[in-house]
Amino acid sequence: MSASMIAPSLPSIARDLHIGAATAQLTLSSYFLGMAFAPFVIASASEVWGRKRVWIVCNAWYVLWNAVCPVGRRVEVMVLGRFMAGAGASAGVTLNGPVMADMYGEKDRGKSMAMVTLLPYLGPALGPIVGGLVTQLVHWSWIFWIMSIFNAVILVLGVFCIHETYTPVLLRRKAIKEGVASVNSAKIERARLLRNLLRPLHMLVHRPIIWITALTGTLSFAVYTLMLATYATLWIEEYGQSELISSLHYISIALGSTMCGQIGGHIMDRIYRSLTARAGGKGVPEFRIPYMLPGMVIMPAGLFWYGWSAERKLSWVMVDVGVIIFTLGSFIVGQANGSYQIGEFGEYAASAGAASRSISYMLAFVFPIFAPNMYRDLGYGWGNSTLGFISISLGLPICALLWWWGDKLRALGRER
Repeated sequence: MSASMIAPSLPSIARDLHIGAATAQLTLSSYFLGMAFAPFVIASASEVWGRKRVWIVCNAWYVLWNAVCPVGRRVEVMVLGRFMAGAGASAGVTLNGPVMADMYGEKDRGKSMAMVTLLPYLGPALGPIVGGLVTQLVHWSWIFWIMSIFNAVILVLGVFCIHETYTPVLLRRKAIKEGVASVNSAKIERARLLRNLLRPLHMLVHRPIIWITALTGTLSFAVYTLMLATYATLWIEEYGQSELISSLHYISIALGSTMCGQIGGHIMDRIYRSLTARAGGKGVPEFRIPYMLPGMVIMPAGLFWYGWSAERKLSWVMVDVGVIIFTLGSFIVGQANGSYQIGEFGEYAASAGAASRSISYMLAFVFPIFAPNMYRDLGYGWGNSTLGFISISLGLPICALLWWWGDKLRALGRER
């Protein structure tokens, strides 16, 4: 929710901080820049010290820096605070897939990924509604403080209610407890951490499959963040709505993600089981591609619908329907892409996810910044159509590439 809660408040933030529209977008997108780099450390640390410890530290980090953001009402403090808060918050999206891999088998991967991908999409969709309400009734600075208070409560509950799931860490702790292994020295721990820190970078350099799968997820997520950042502005500036009313349109994003979250995972599992049975009981990550393919078509279709409905200033219903379609397609791509990576990298899914997400979040940082100029020069129609054409030209060939040659691409660099 924190990623997008300030979206309806950007005009107010720009006015209070005496900054332009592009700089105001920077206060939103700097959050994603923090999420681009922190996963390298978070994923590596979780494979040394376990998922729970890293989650606790990162959440405490988020609570602190998120509360700092509005202090002094200075743009420098805001951008730095958002960057640092995003770094802490990235623990959620970095660890959720690996935790599901720890807990669920391959045949139930779709159901588990439906759970963990729903909230990262649903949260940013609901965040602007809360943000618009707080901004209109109180002040935008309270958005940050409310989220820090809320997350502090979640942190306390997590300390007592969340259990460790990473098998190597659990086995190591059990061996130490039973006296069959000694407690690792600080030197060994540092060596293990350094090796794990380098693993995502090693994957980026030596595993081409990381870049190929990252392209699908990156474009989908970057356009999604652009929509989160600009959707309220459309309703405020083009339709003359208030911050609160404009934020209610984010319900359409929530509907799209919820629809896919409720049924998408089950469909993906059924497809996977069917293809596995045809293959003699041997499943491969490529069996996720038939589920990804419709998403690659639905996503640009939603962009065309949304863009030209907004361009012609049609009824709000038409605009929101286009956004529902786009979100549905984007969510399908995200589910399939995450399951594909987990299927290939297994125990090291956290490192693989960190490597691919670093690319996704860097684009997510850039897209909202150029959005005001893009929509000013091209309009909502051709602006979103351009993004739709790019999605088609990249997404469909990548699906074909993975389906026909995915096993060979996955094998490249695997032994290094």
